[in-house]
Amino acid sequence: MTHAEDIEQIVVAAHALTRIAALETRNEAPAAQWRTLSILQSEGPRRLGELAVMSRVTQPGMTRLVGQLDDAGLISRESDPADSRASVIHITDAGARALAAWRVQLRDALEPHFADLSADDWAALARTAEILAVKTAPRVEVAR
Repeated sequence: MTHAEDIEQIVVAAHALTRIAALETRNEAPAAQWRTLSILQSEGPRRLGELAVMSRVTQPGMTRLVGQLDDAGLISRESDPADSRASVIHITDAGARALAAWRVQLRDALEPHFADLSADDWAALARTAEILAVKTAPRVEVAR
């Protein structure tokens, strides 16, 4: 298998894990909600258009999602100091708590699927997780 195929396999498996966890946790929140809160937590406050690009949703879809997240108290909107016509979206403490709780749900739902792994397999997964954390650390520049 090539390096590119290894990366592809990791991405496909990650998507499968996400689907399994969503089904097992019965969490009905859209994936875009958790993706958006994760982006706000790791990347910091963003304008709506930037957030739409980073979350891979349309701008109208992000407008609806931000409205729902705001109504739920998971984000807040403030005027952009550089452009009073625009808003900057921030994750709230309640949003950070909800995101942390969702991550625990995911962890707990997926852990049994890995119960039969050997110590060597766990070491390999731990190392893979470390590498992925470094390679996916916030550094995304949004094309405008």
